[in-house]
Amino acid sequence: MANIKSQIKRNRQNEKRRLSNRKVRSEVNTRTKAALAAAEHGDENADEALRLAVKRIDKAAAKGVLHRNTAARRKSRLVREVQQHRAAD
Repeated sequence: MANIKSQIKRNRQNEKRRLSNRKVRSEVNTRTKAALAAAEHGDENADEALRLAVKRIDKAAAKGVLHRNTAARRKSRLVREVQQHRAAD
């Protein structure tokens, strides 16, 4: 445990940010899985699920939770995988 006042404050801030970032990351993962599942099952709302997943990834990048290159890579892979499932149907 820190003894220095500024470090105690910094620890509090880091914990708050960690929990906030975890929520955002969890939401990104949930939306991504939903989009993939919709594409696999051939749902008519697969496009909407993909749109929401991409939106969450963009928001996470804007907030600084994900690096912009990481966000771009995830979106690219997600869209490519959804298209592969569509082509297989």
